[in-house]
Amino acid sequence: MPNPMFNERTMQSAPATWAPPEPSTIAPPMSDGPVSTWRPQVMTINGVITATATLFVLFLASAAVGWIMAEPEIVVLPDGREFQQSGIPMLAWGGLIVGVALVFLLMFKPHLARIVAPIYALAQGLFVGAISRGYETYYTGIVIQAAGATAAVFGVMLVLYRLRIIKVTQKFRMIVTTATMGVMVFYAIAFVIRLVAGADSVNFLSSPSLLGIGFSVLVAGLAAFNLALDFDFIERGAEEGLDKKFEWYAAFGLLVTIIWLYLEMLRLLAKLRER
Repeated sequence: MPNPMFNERTMQSAPATWAPPEPSTIAPPMSDGPVSTWRPQVMTINGVITATATLFVLFLASAAVGWIMAEPEIVVLPDGREFQQSGIPMLAWGGLIVGVALVFLLMFKPHLARIVAPIYALAQGLFVGAISRGYETYYTGIVIQAAGATAAVFGVMLVLYRLRIIKVTQKFRMIVTTATMGVMVFYAIAFVIRLVAGADSVNFLSSPSLLGIGFSVLVAGLAAFNLALDFDFIERGAEEGLDKKFEWYAAFGLLVTIIWLYLEMLRLLAKLRER
C-alpha cells in the first residue's frame, strides 16, 4: 500500500505542544519561589523507534497466524501426479480490506494513530502472512529473499538520508507524493478491471515480461523513496516538537511503507524467477 500520508498538510495541521510566549506576554522574572521547567511531552525519535518496534511485533505475530492459515493443500491429478495448491483465506482478505480502510482513516484523523495503528498491524499481518505463504509454496525461499531485500533497501535509504545524499525538498515531496497517488489510483483501477474482465485483463502486473519487470522495479523504487519522506517527517516532527501522539502516526506510516516495499519485492522476485 503506497504511503501518501507524510506531507506538508499533515505537518502544518499538527502544531507543536509547546512554544515560547509572544514578546508582549513575557512577564518579569520571578524574584522568589521555584521556576517550573515542565513541558508537555513531545515527539522524539526514540519514541518513534519504540512505537515502530511495538507495531512490528504485532505485525509479525499476526503474519505468523496468516501463514499458518494459508497452509497449502495437496491436489492429486487424475494421472496420479500431486502438486501443492495455495490460496488466501477469506479472513486474510478481510485483513487487507480493514488495513486499506485504516490507512485512509488516519490520513484524515492522525490523532487516532495510537489506537488505530496496532489494529492495522494485526489486520495487515494476516494478509501479508497468507500471501507470503502462497508465494513460498510456488517459489521456495522467496520470502527470505524478499525480506532480506526489503531490509537492505531500508538500510541503504536510511544511510543515504542521514548523509544527506538524498535531500527531501519540497519539490522532492511533491514528485514522490504525486507518483505514489498515481500508483494507488492505477492499482485500484486495475483491480476493478480484473474483477470485471478477468484476471488476465491486466496481465503485465504479474507477467515476467520486460514491461512487467520494469514496472515492478519502478514501483519498488518509488516505495523506497517514500522511506525518505518517512525519515524526513520523523526528523522534522521531533525538531518542531509535535505532540507525542504523533510518534504512533509516524510509526504507522513507516510500517505502511515497509509492507508496501516488501510486497513489491515479492512480486518482482517472482517475475525474475519466471524468466
